[in-house]
Amino acid sequence: MGLFRRLFGSGAPDGFTGTLEPDETVVAFAAVQGGGHLVATSLGLWVPGPRRIGWHLISKVRWEGALRVVEAQEASTEGPVVLLEDLPAQRFALDDPGRVLRAISQRVEGSIRVRERVESPGVWIVQRKVPGRDGVVWQARGDAGVDLADVRAAVTAFAEGLTR
Repeated sequence: MGLFRRLFGSGAPDGFTGTLEPDETVVAFAAVQGGGHLVATSLGLWVPGPRRIGWHLISKVRWEGALRVVEAQEASTEGPVVLLEDLPAQRFALDDPGRVLRAISQRVEGSIRVRERVESPGVWIVQRKVPGRDGVVWQARGDAGVDLADVRAAVTAFAEGLTR
């Protein structure tokens, strides 16, 4: 643990029970109504539990009177592209979303290096920086209702273009 942390703590809110990595820094946090905190760090978003979601695995974030977060899971790979599937949205009621909402939006958008849209069948393909690792990863996510076989076909065509 670094000297700064030994002297001043991690920067996490009182009562946070997650274990930060030695090089993980707290950017912002907010109390969640009903208990726990959202803690935005250099490596991801800690949600109550606590559990960290890497910035590269957050598909959508929206303020709707509460913070709505859609996390993705890695389903499979097609060549150099990781296929993602969205998990059900999580909602977090916050009394003061200001700083943490800005930090989340900046980190999620900041992780995206390249964004491609395949209109038919409806697939987003993005190149993202993975926090805490060197390099980038290609990811693809089909729109709601798009058949996985169609997503795979679009991704295969895209991946072939990468290797030329």
